Amino acid sequence: MSKPVVNSTLPRVSYMAFPFRMERDGATTVARFEHIRQQVEQVLFTSPGERVFRPEFGFGARRHVFEPNATSLWEYAQNRLYGALAEALTGEVDPKTIQVSVGAPPDAPEVLLVRIRYVIAALQKEEIHEIEV
Repeated sequence: MSKPVVNSTLPRVSYMAFPFRMERDGATTVARFEHIRQQVEQVLFTSPGERVFRPEFGFGARRHVFEPNATSLWEYAQNRLYGALAEALTGEVDPKTIQVSVGAPPDAPEVLLVRIRYVIAALQKEEIHEIEV
């Protein structure tokens, strides 16, 4: 019985980094997990209407900086972020596993803490990101 041949010279799959930047060898690339994390950040920090051909894309965290840090903002943010992430991460993340929680940490009530959890569909690997706004 023969063993399967494994070609270790195959290139690793990589994605263009965001923000786009060039190096001597070409465009900067990142691994899959970093690429998905960058997509999450794009959704979070891109304001709706900022992209010409996708005006509905994004959450726009910057515009909420001066809003009162209260339950009504948290509920709006959770619903809006869930929808935006489910659309932006289609094909990479199982949409049923996306969980978004928004609130203020007990030790820093002036901070909006966004916690995003999902499972990468092809690998069944869970990722969690906590981002302070």
